[in-house]
Amino acid sequence: MYYLIDTMLRSCSAEECHGGEFQYVAVLSPEEWNAESDSYEMGIDLEPDTREIYTTNAEVNYDSVTGTFAIPDRNDMCGNYHKFAFALDEKGIVFIDSGDNVSRIINRIIETKKWRMPSLERFIYDFLEQIIHEDSRLLENYEKRLDVIDNDIDCGKEGDLDALNDIRGELRDLRTHYNQLIDLAQEFEENENSFFQTDHLRFFRLFSSRVSRLHDIVNSLLDYTNQIRDTYQSRLDVKQNRIMTVLTVVTTVFMPLTLIVGWYGMNFKYMPELDSVWGYPVVIMVSLLIVVISLVFFKRKRWL
Repeated sequence: MYYLIDTMLRSCSAEECHGGEFQYVAVLSPEEWNAESDSYEMGIDLEPDTREIYTTNAEVNYDSVTGTFAIPDRNDMCGNYHKFAFALDEKGIVFIDSGDNVSRIINRIIETKKWRMPSLERFIYDFLEQIIHEDSRLLENYEKRLDVIDNDIDCGKEGDLDALNDIRGELRDLRTHYNQLIDLAQEFEENENSFFQTDHLRFFRLFSSRVSRLHDIVNSLLDYTNQIRDTYQSRLDVKQNRIMTVLTVVTTVFMPLTLIVGWYGMNFKYMPELDSVWGYPVVIMVSLLIVVISLVFFKRKRWL
């Protein structure tokens, strides 16, 4: 697929794409790129393999800027990434995509964007913006899910730690993704080959600022997950301490009783209490008195 960057993206033929009147956008499969790469005169030998794409980055060459995109699926952060490559110069940009990832983004641009001052820089900005355009809502949803887990813990319920760990992992993936997008925008803004108009570099600064704000929100949410984990751990420690307190009280109460049982269980021949009529009731009363005194003592010490 070929497009010209006019007041909006306009479909065109391959011949019109290379006509030179407008800057262009081309979306090719790896096979099409291998067959047509010479016609773009970018002076590079690029053979992208989506299986070997792991990051979003840009690399400056003598006659072009090349790079790759690895975009996590916002609907399934643990799933496969959307991967494709690109190459650009001052005349336009070529995307090499074995799927329909680029086509879906471009279709959204065609449906929603119309430019007063069209340029390659503005198209790239809108393309990058489409990647993150729903991320504010995504991060809000993460915050709401964390609030639910936090409220459950505050109410004494068992917090869903598995969900918390999943959220934490997804946020870390997003943070890495945002770092890579910031690096990409800064590489474009550097404009080492002077492919971009100086006045239009502000688009890349604007995008970098937007991603930086999202990056800060992600860091805040990661801090929130740590706070929730600490809260859960503290409540778990309190619960364990209560259990240990009860066990300690029970052990302390029964220690003297155990001593009495062991003492009178020895059955020595000369034990005056064995022959006394009041021996058995006295031992019972002493045992009850020990229990009562122990409980009163623990109550005053607020151990119960």
